[in-house]
Amino acid sequence: MTSAFPLTADEFAQLMERLAPFESAPALALAVSGGADSMALALLAAAWASSRGGTVTALIVDHRLRSEATAEAELTRARLSARGIAVEILTRAGAAPSADLQAFARDARYALLTGWCREHGVLHLVTAHHRDDQAETLLLRLARGSGLAGLAAMPGIAHLDACRLLRPLLSVPPARLRATLQEAGQPWVEDPSNSNEAFARIQLRNNAARLAALGLDSARLAATAGHLGRARAAIEDQVARLLAKCVSIHPAGFATVTLPELVAASPDIALRALAAVITCIGGQAVTPRFERLQALRSALIGEAFRPRTLSGCRIVPQRGTILVFRELAAIAPPLPVGREPSRWDNRFLITLSGRGECDDTLAVSALGAEQSDRLRRLKGIGGEDIPARVWPTLPTVRRKGTILAVPHLACAASEAADEIGPFDVMARFSPERAMTECGFTVV
Repeated sequence: MTSAFPLTADEFAQLMERLAPFESAPALALAVSGGADSMALALLAAAWASSRGGTVTALIVDHRLRSEATAEAELTRARLSARGIAVEILTRAGAAPSADLQAFARDARYALLTGWCREHGVLHLVTAHHRDDQAETLLLRLARGSGLAGLAAMPGIAHLDACRLLRPLLSVPPARLRATLQEAGQPWVEDPSNSNEAFARIQLRNNAARLAALGLDSARLAATAGHLGRARAAIEDQVARLLAKCVSIHPAGFATVTLPELVAASPDIALRALAAVITCIGGQAVTPRFERLQALRSALIGEAFRPRTLSGCRIVPQRGTILVFRELAAIAPPLPVGREPSRWDNRFLITLSGRGECDDTLAVSALGAEQSDRLRRLKGIGGEDIPARVWPTLPTVRRKGTILAVPHLACAASEAADEIGPFDVMARFSPERAMTECGFTVV
């Protein structure tokens, strides 16, 4: 068996080129744990950025989940600083759950990393996920019964709210990363949790030799994930094309879907398109169950489709189209608002500006059926392009229950505005998941 050899600067440059574009002087944030993989990433990325007049910042997350974590973070800071690499330690606050600790730690880590990128205007967050990680992800998702989207495993590029998440090393075996550190004389930290068989990923890792003997080595598994990723990307492209043809989204947070194109599409593409629309309009994080989507499509094909509810949405026939809007009973309760943007109902970003006085009596909630009926009887309110069914779901800013503004209508104020001064209220439709996102990327 040939021993692993270090990853060269030219090879790393080729891997990064697949993740372009970058600025002329790229600024990267690096997720660094102190382990071998992320330390190798730090050395390679720092040299790559420096050769292009750019910068890197290594971000070390101290989860405070192990007694040694803080000391390891400081040790890693010292090691990287000695090589001229800028370092920030991000510390998680609060208690930790007693179950599903790995998922909790992952979510907390990404929240801190992306928050730093947003605050500092850094567009690229780079992680050290490698070929074995990709293979393990495929097996874990296969064990959970995942479909194509899950079995495609990790993309090379993922577009987050604050930045692009980049994984340049997905084709690189971890042995080459350790060889890179050994050549550079760079030590690393060994995390004891990486030998804890309480975690399914570690069980897989410890059985890698047995799997390889059956032909399931990491190279073959990662290649399979790549094949599935390309299939996923092709399907996502077809779904996006169908959505562009038959779906129109209104800034007030509802969608109109023309039926002929949807009905004519292949069942799998049509189901995925329906899932995308309903997930987006409902402000959901996960798509509806397949069985319920299948029942909805069958009903749409029939001649007597009747209104129905699915995943917090109402789906209603309307003159050769279907109207998809938020179910009033499922909408989030009132949320206090102020000068800082507030996300309400997982769908709208509410922003207040102007000379008005903010206090704890300001809140955003749904307009509601009664107030909707009252406003519709008034003249000059606007909203002629918003169906009557949708009006009760519109975001409305109130003070002590009195309407100050319904941003999607022309009623921008009431007598209560005189008490606290004028406000400009913006309600931007920004759902948990967009109807179409940047396609799955295989690099």
